[in-house]
Amino acid sequence: MATGKDRQKQLAREHYERQMQRRLEREQKAKRTAIIGSTVGVVIVVGGIVAAVALLGGNNTGTDAASSPTASAADTATAAPSASTGPKPYDAATGTCDYVKDTAGGKIKDVGMPPAKVKTTPATKTMTFKTNLGDIVVELNNAKAPCTTNSLEFLAKKKYYDGSKCHRLGADKFPMLQCGDPTAKADGKSQDGSGGPGYVMAEENLQGAQYKRGVMAMAKTQAPGSTGSQFFLVYGDIGLTPDYTPVGTITKGLDILDKVNKAGVIADMGDGTGAPKETVEIKDVTIASKS
Repeated sequence: MATGKDRQKQLAREHYERQMQRRLEREQKAKRTAIIGSTVGVVIVVGGIVAAVALLGGNNTGTDAASSPTASAADTATAAPSASTGPKPYDAATGTCDYVKDTAGGKIKDVGMPPAKVKTTPATKTMTFKTNLGDIVVELNNAKAPCTTNSLEFLAKKKYYDGSKCHRLGADKFPMLQCGDPTAKADGKSQDGSGGPGYVMAEENLQGAQYKRGVMAMAKTQAPGSTGSQFFLVYGDIGLTPDYTPVGTITKGLDILDKVNKAGVIADMGDGTGAPKETVEIKDVTIASKS
């Protein structure tokens, strides 16, 4: 027959289990909303959502997109530059950007470093992704994200993205397609999301940033100053915090993203994201000033 003491122990144990369950649910929710990064070394579930990102972050975040989307859905957080030693934001007085070596330890496709001197004119530039499913065109905000635009233009000229596959689809719950890892296999088996150009930069254009349908933003890890080459294309509305550089607006190709979303993912990584069943391969990237 159970004693009053035994009953107290049982109640205490049940209380503890409820606390642990609530804590786990909070942590899982935080991962889902905080990540668009890229992954380094481990695939977590941006980064929960695409931690990736970065997305993207650019290497992965344990976040982060893309985690981004940073490793499973978050891609694992990677060591990124600290605020004191990391890349500085655009310097309007000198017209220069600060690109620094990425020490996070991801896979590197080294094509050199972008030129530091940039121009904020013209205000917009047109970026065209030629893919196996058709063209996706983005109007880049050069005026508000000059360092990011300059980096994308540099990588495009170096053919950095050519032949790469978009490796993470968020489906309806996290409506974005993450691309920009030149080493990604996008087969649902590989730990994609760790590839980058070997350098990182500061985030830009964050004031009032929102990630609604039609936005192109950069993946990163949780740490500031960890934006690299990975990015995510938004085909729905995502309630992310304003930490990922919104670099442009998709003006053509949203129908392609909708088609890819409809096909779903090869295998759910546990956070509702995964490699898309409908392969999206970037054949060529060009950036031109608007006339």
